Amino acid sequence: MLTARTKPLKVAAADRPGMSTSTSAAADLSEKQRRILAYLRREAGDRTYFKSRLIAEDLGLTAKEVGANMTAIREGDRDVDVEKWGYSSGTTWKVTV
Repeated sequence: MLTARTKPLKVAAADRPGMSTSTSAAADLSEKQRRILAYLRREAGDRTYFKSRLIAEDLGLTAKEVGANMTAIREGDRDVDVEKWGYSSGTTWKVTV
């Protein structure tokens, strides 16, 4: 029984049967962040460098939204490595899968 002083125990996804860490890694992202991550996964096979404004155009977002949401993708434990690369004429991201 939970009281005002107790909180439910959080169980890591790796400890739950049937849950993979890739599923749990995406679960902590917002809808926009999941869209950006899926875009990077899909496109990183063909290219390495991405401009925020071009990602934004493809996803119907603003460059500012892309940049703001990229932090969560960069800092998470994911199969995509994102590095802030350049600032000339907008932010460029180096992405490796």
